[in-house]
Amino acid sequence: MNTASLAPILKNGHGMLLAYDHGFEHGPVEFDERSADPAWIMDIADSGYFTGVICQKGIAAHYYHKRKVPLIVKLNGKTAFHSGEEPISVQNCTVEEATELGAVGVGYTIYIGAEHENEMIQEFSEIEKEAHEKGLIVIGWMYPRGKNIKSDTDPETLAYAARLGLELNADAVKIKYTGDLESYKKVVDVAGDTKVFVVGGPKTDNAEQLYETAREIVEAGAVGLAIGRNVWQAENPLEVAEKLASIIYPSK
Repeated sequence: MNTASLAPILKNGHGMLLAYDHGFEHGPVEFDERSADPAWIMDIADSGYFTGVICQKGIAAHYYHKRKVPLIVKLNGKTAFHSGEEPISVQNCTVEEATELGAVGVGYTIYIGAEHENEMIQEFSEIEKEAHEKGLIVIGWMYPRGKNIKSDTDPETLAYAARLGLELNADAVKIKYTGDLESYKKVVDVAGDTKVFVVGGPKTDNAEQLYETAREIVEAGAVGLAIGRNVWQAENPLEVAEKLASIIYPSK
Protein backbone atom coordinates (compact mmCIF):
# COMPACT_ATOMS: atom_id res chain seq x y z
CA MET A 1 0.00 0.00 0.00
CA ASN A 2 1.20 3.50 -0.79
CA THR A 3 2.32 6.26 1.53
CA ALA A 4 2.81 9.93 0.69
CA SER A 5 5.87 12.10 1.18
CA LEU A 6 5.48 14.79 3.83
CA ALA A 7 7.88 17.03 1.90
CA PRO A 8 5.15 19.50 0.79
CA ILE A 9 4.41 20.39 4.43
CA LEU A 10 7.96 20.30 5.81
CA LYS A 11 10.87 22.73 5.97
CA ASN A 12 14.29 21.42 6.95
CA GLY A 13 12.56 18.19 7.86
CA HIS A 14 10.11 19.82 10.24
CA GLY A 15 6.69 21.42 10.01
CA MET A 16 4.30 23.85 11.65
CA LEU A 17 0.65 23.67 10.69
CA LEU A 18 -1.82 26.45 11.45
CA ALA A 19 -5.03 24.81 12.66
CA TYR A 20 -8.36 26.56 12.03
CA ASP A 21 -11.08 23.94 12.33
CA HIS A 22 -12.27 25.41 15.64
CA GLY A 23 -15.37 27.06 14.21
CA PHE A 24 -16.79 23.63 13.43
CA GLU A 25 -15.57 21.84 16.54
CA HIS A 26 -16.00 24.51 19.22
CA GLY A 27 -18.18 27.21 17.70
CA PRO A 28 -17.62 31.00 17.70
CA VAL A 29 -16.67 30.98 21.39
CA GLU A 30 -13.02 30.54 20.35
CA PHE A 31 -12.97 33.70 18.20
CA ASP A 32 -12.58 37.40 18.75
CA GLU A 33 -13.31 39.98 16.05
CA ARG A 34 -10.03 39.31 14.25
CA SER A 35 -9.91 35.52 14.41
CA ALA A 36 -13.54 35.14 13.35
CA ASP A 37 -12.43 36.32 9.90
CA PRO A 38 -11.01 33.38 7.91
CA ALA A 39 -9.27 35.76 5.50
CA TRP A 40 -7.22 37.16 8.38
CA ILE A 41 -6.28 33.62 9.41
CA MET A 42 -5.24 32.77 5.86
CA ASP A 43 -2.98 35.82 5.82
CA ILE A 44 -1.26 34.52 8.96
CA ALA A 45 -0.97 31.05 7.44
CA ASP A 46 0.57 32.56 4.31
CA SER A 47 3.11 34.61 6.27
CA GLY A 48 5.96 32.21 5.52
CA TYR A 49 6.21 30.83 9.05
CA PHE A 50 3.86 27.89 8.45
CA THR A 51 4.23 24.81 6.28
CA GLY A 52 0.49 24.14 6.08
CA VAL A 53 -2.97 25.34 7.06
CA ILE A 54 -5.76 23.06 8.31
CA CYS A 55 -9.46 23.83 7.85
CA GLN A 56 -12.82 22.36 6.95
CA LYS A 57 -14.00 22.37 3.33
CA GLY A 58 -16.22 25.46 3.63
CA ILE A 59 -13.37 27.66 4.82
CA ALA A 60 -11.16 26.30 2.06
CA ALA A 61 -13.83 26.83 -0.61
CA HIS A 62 -14.44 30.45 0.37
CA TYR A 63 -11.03 31.67 1.55
CA TYR A 64 -8.21 29.49 0.20
CA HIS A 65 -7.62 31.43 -3.00
CA LYS A 66 -4.21 32.14 -4.53
CA ARG A 67 -2.45 31.08 -1.35
CA LYS A 68 1.06 29.68 -1.26
CA VAL A 69 0.74 27.81 2.03
CA PRO A 70 -0.16 24.13 1.49
CA LEU A 71 -3.74 23.16 2.35
CA ILE A 72 -4.85 20.24 4.52
CA VAL A 73 -8.60 19.67 4.53
CA LYS A 74 -10.19 18.10 7.60
CA LEU A 75 -12.61 15.44 6.39
CA ASN A 76 -14.62 14.87 9.56
CA GLY A 77 -15.79 16.76 12.61
CA LYS A 78 -18.39 17.07 15.33
CA THR A 79 -19.98 20.05 17.03
CA ALA A 80 -19.49 21.07 20.65
CA PHE A 81 -23.08 19.97 21.31
CA HIS A 82 -21.93 16.36 20.93
CA SER A 83 -18.86 16.26 23.13
CA GLY A 84 -20.05 13.57 25.52
CA GLU A 85 -18.08 10.79 27.09
CA GLU A 86 -18.27 8.58 23.99
CA PRO A 87 -17.83 10.94 21.01
CA ILE A 88 -17.97 10.05 17.33
CA SER A 89 -16.83 12.13 14.39
CA VAL A 90 -17.91 11.11 10.88
CA GLN A 91 -16.88 12.15 7.39
CA ASN A 92 -18.38 15.34 5.94
CA CYS A 93 -16.00 15.89 3.01
CA THR A 94 -14.72 13.49 0.37
CA VAL A 95 -11.14 12.99 -0.74
CA GLU A 96 -12.21 14.12 -4.22
CA GLU A 97 -13.60 17.40 -2.84
CA ALA A 98 -10.36 18.01 -0.96
CA THR A 99 -8.39 17.46 -4.16
CA GLU A 100 -10.62 19.90 -6.05
CA LEU A 101 -10.03 22.51 -3.34
CA GLY A 102 -6.28 22.25 -3.91
CA ALA A 103 -5.35 20.21 -0.84
CA VAL A 104 -2.00 18.43 -0.56
CA GLY A 105 -3.31 16.41 2.37
CA VAL A 106 -6.32 15.36 4.37
CA GLY A 107 -6.95 14.95 8.08
CA TYR A 108 -9.32 12.76 10.05
CA THR A 109 -10.02 12.36 13.78
CA ILE A 110 -10.27 8.98 15.47
CA TYR A 111 -11.40 8.99 19.12
CA ILE A 112 -9.30 6.10 20.34
CA GLY A 113 -10.90 4.08 23.09
CA ALA A 114 -14.35 5.56 22.53
CA GLU A 115 -17.41 3.38 22.02
CA HIS A 116 -17.56 4.21 18.30
CA GLU A 117 -13.82 3.78 17.69
CA ASN A 118 -14.25 0.96 15.16
CA GLU A 119 -16.59 3.02 12.97
CA MET A 120 -14.03 5.80 12.75
CA ILE A 121 -11.19 3.35 12.11
CA GLN A 122 -13.12 1.79 9.24
CA GLU A 123 -13.94 5.18 7.70
CA PHE A 124 -10.33 6.35 8.13
CA SER A 125 -9.06 3.20 6.41
CA GLU A 126 -11.19 3.84 3.35
CA ILE A 127 -10.05 7.47 3.25
CA GLU A 128 -6.41 6.49 3.65
CA LYS A 129 -6.57 4.12 0.68
CA GLU A 130 -8.24 6.63 -1.64
CA ALA A 131 -6.10 9.57 -0.54
CA HIS A 132 -2.85 7.69 -1.05
CA GLU A 133 -4.00 6.53 -4.48
CA LYS A 134 -4.42 10.23 -5.33
CA GLY A 135 -1.01 11.11 -3.88
CA LEU A 136 -2.35 13.03 -0.88
CA ILE A 137 -0.78 13.18 2.58
CA VAL A 138 -2.89 11.46 5.26
CA ILE A 139 -2.81 12.79 8.82
CA GLY A 140 -4.63 11.10 11.68
CA TRP A 141 -5.89 13.12 14.63
CA MET A 142 -5.40 10.38 17.24
CA TYR A 143 -7.30 11.55 20.30
CA PRO A 144 -7.89 9.18 23.25
CA ARG A 145 -11.45 9.63 24.57
CA GLY A 146 -14.17 7.75 26.40
CA LYS A 147 -14.81 6.04 29.70
CA ASN A 148 -11.91 3.64 29.18
CA ILE A 149 -9.41 6.50 28.96
CA LYS A 150 -8.19 7.74 32.33
CA SER A 151 -5.88 10.44 30.97
CA ASP A 152 -5.39 11.66 27.39
CA THR A 153 -1.81 12.71 28.17
CA ASP A 154 -0.74 9.46 29.79
CA PRO A 155 2.50 8.37 28.06
CA GLU A 156 1.37 4.79 27.41
CA THR A 157 -1.99 5.93 26.10
CA LEU A 158 -0.35 8.43 23.75
CA ALA A 159 2.17 5.81 22.64
CA TYR A 160 -0.76 3.56 21.73
CA ALA A 161 -2.36 6.46 19.82
CA ALA A 162 0.84 7.14 17.91
CA ARG A 163 1.30 3.46 17.11
CA LEU A 164 -2.26 3.19 15.83
CA GLY A 165 -1.42 5.86 13.29
CA LEU A 166 1.44 3.72 12.00
CA GLU A 167 -0.72 0.59 11.98
CA LEU A 168 -3.37 2.43 9.91
CA ASN A 169 -0.75 3.70 7.43
CA ALA A 170 -1.05 7.40 8.32
CA ASP A 171 1.81 9.54 7.06
CA ALA A 172 1.60 11.61 10.24
CA VAL A 173 -0.39 11.79 13.45
CA LYS A 174 -1.56 14.79 15.45
CA ILE A 175 -1.46 13.99 19.16
CA LYS A 176 -1.01 15.69 22.53
CA TYR A 177 2.24 16.15 24.44
CA THR A 178 2.85 14.09 27.57
CA GLY A 179 4.46 17.11 29.22
CA ASP A 180 7.72 15.25 29.67
CA LEU A 181 10.62 15.03 27.22
CA GLU A 182 11.82 11.52 28.07
CA SER A 183 8.39 9.91 27.96
CA TYR A 184 7.63 11.64 24.66
CA LYS A 185 10.74 10.22 23.04
CA LYS A 186 9.18 6.78 23.54
CA VAL A 187 5.89 7.99 22.05
CA VAL A 188 7.68 9.23 18.94
CA ASP A 189 9.81 6.09 18.68
CA VAL A 190 6.83 3.75 18.70
CA ALA A 191 5.25 5.70 15.83
CA GLY A 192 8.05 4.43 13.58
CA ASP A 193 8.01 6.06 10.14
CA THR A 194 4.74 7.83 10.90
CA LYS A 195 5.66 11.38 11.88
CA VAL A 196 4.31 13.15 14.95
CA PHE A 197 2.79 16.63 15.04
CA VAL A 198 2.04 17.85 18.55
CA VAL A 199 -1.27 19.55 19.30
CA GLY A 200 -0.89 23.21 20.28
CA GLY A 201 -3.81 23.05 22.68
CA PRO A 202 -5.80 25.80 24.46
CA LYS A 203 -4.46 29.34 24.67
CA THR A 204 -1.81 29.78 27.33
CA ASP A 205 -0.73 33.10 28.82
CA ASN A 206 2.76 31.72 29.41
CA ALA A 207 4.54 32.28 26.10
CA GLU A 208 7.87 31.06 27.44
CA GLN A 209 6.31 27.73 28.41
CA LEU A 210 4.92 27.43 24.87
CA TYR A 211 8.39 28.00 23.42
CA GLU A 212 9.96 25.55 25.87
CA THR A 213 7.40 22.92 24.88
CA ALA A 214 8.31 23.50 21.24
CA ARG A 215 11.99 22.92 22.06
CA GLU A 216 11.18 19.74 23.95
CA ILE A 217 8.98 18.18 21.29
CA VAL A 218 11.63 18.78 18.62
CA GLU A 219 14.27 17.24 20.88
CA ALA A 220 11.96 14.28 21.45
CA GLY A 221 11.84 13.69 17.70
CA ALA A 222 8.43 15.09 16.82
CA VAL A 223 8.28 16.65 13.37
CA GLY A 224 6.63 19.81 14.68
CA LEU A 225 3.45 21.51 15.85
CA ALA A 226 -0.15 21.74 14.71
CA ILE A 227 -1.12 24.94 16.47
CA GLY A 228 -4.06 27.34 16.34
CA ARG A 229 -5.27 29.29 19.36
CA ASN A 230 -1.82 30.00 20.75
CA VAL A 231 -1.07 31.84 17.52
CA TRP A 232 -4.28 33.51 16.37
CA GLN A 233 -5.52 34.34 19.88
CA ALA A 234 -2.19 35.99 20.68
CA GLU A 235 -1.90 39.76 20.77
CA ASN A 236 0.84 39.60 18.13
CA PRO A 237 0.28 36.38 16.15
CA LEU A 238 3.16 36.85 13.72
CA GLU A 239 5.58 37.50 16.56
CA VAL A 240 4.59 34.19 18.18
CA ALA A 241 4.74 32.41 14.82
CA GLU A 242 8.20 33.78 14.07
CA LYS A 243 9.54 32.65 17.44
CA LEU A 244 8.05 29.18 17.10
CA ALA A 245 9.38 28.87 13.56
CA SER A 246 12.90 29.68 14.78
CA ILE A 247 12.61 26.74 17.17
CA ILE A 248 10.80 24.24 14.95
CA TYR A 249 12.94 24.66 11.80
CA PRO A 250 16.59 24.08 12.73
CA SER A 251 18.91 25.86 10.35
CA LYS A 252 21.18 23.82 8.13
